Amino acid sequence: MPVIHTHVSVPTTAEQRDALKTAFGQAIPAVPGKSEGWLMCLFESDVPMYFGGTNDAPALNFANVGLSMGSGTSVAKDASDITLLDDSFASIAAAVMWGRSLYRNIQRFVLFQLTINFAAIIVVFVGSIFGTEMPLTVVQILWVNIIMDTFAALAMASLPPNPAVMNEPPRPKDEFIITPAMARTIFTCGTIFVGVLLGMLFYWRATTGAPNLEQLTVFFSVFVFLQFWNMFNAKGFEACHSVLHDLRGSRTFFLVLLLIAVGQVLIVEFGGPVFRTTPLTWVQWLEVIGYTSLIAILGDVVRSIRRRIRPRPGCR
Repeated sequence: MPVIHTHVSVPTTAEQRDALKTAFGQAIPAVPGKSEGWLMCLFESDVPMYFGGTNDAPALNFANVGLSMGSGTSVAKDASDITLLDDSFASIAAAVMWGRSLYRNIQRFVLFQLTINFAAIIVVFVGSIFGTEMPLTVVQILWVNIIMDTFAALAMASLPPNPAVMNEPPRPKDEFIITPAMARTIFTCGTIFVGVLLGMLFYWRATTGAPNLEQLTVFFSVFVFLQFWNMFNAKGFEACHSVLHDLRGSRTFFLVLLLIAVGQVLIVEFGGPVFRTTPLTWVQWLEVIGYTSLIAILGDVVRSIRRRIRPRPGCR
């Protein structure tokens, strides 16, 4: 009995398989004593195929991630996603580590962004509804956006790759970038920020009436330094150690934080009517920085407890 076993690298329909069987059947009479009725056809779809020579392009296009050697053909390199210029398979492990670390840093940036946006939108909206003078001016919001976009992106991108990510299982390629753990952190920190900021506005309104310029300056500084310390929480997301671990490898991160702190002090002390600020005393600065730092301290303590209860793969 003639048997034709067909492997194809793409999905096939029933109509396509019937057409192939008919075409194969027309060749069966060439076999002495056999007819189309004796033909058995086996079909397998979505079969990974690997080719040699200059036929690498189909296999590279079919693969989830196509790899080619730097010494390979131009056709193969054009069809691949990654080209190993040093022709060393060891480079694949380094590429995976950098890729996973970069993806984690992107998640940290998204975590930082959404937490602050969540708090800012609710505070400005609720403050306006209850007749409070606009808590943040347009110029102040512009400075906040510079912190959130430019400085935060630079800080998160500067974090070094962590070899521990190689011990984690591969993530599904269609996984949403915001994980359940990120959503919980965004909601928890955002709610704390909203409670603190709205609490300040309502307390001042209940005790002294509409907030004065000094109180609005304190409010602005508290809002910015909540972001400042929240960057530590973003840095510590899915980390194996405390946020203060590997200070030397995170020098750019801490340099960016220093720029934010210095910039905020200069804006408050010398911004005047442009930024709607008035200079604060050193005692007020210590209170603002000290009280807002609790968000970073509390976050590090919570993450430390979680690591002890449920250790992450590869963390020591």
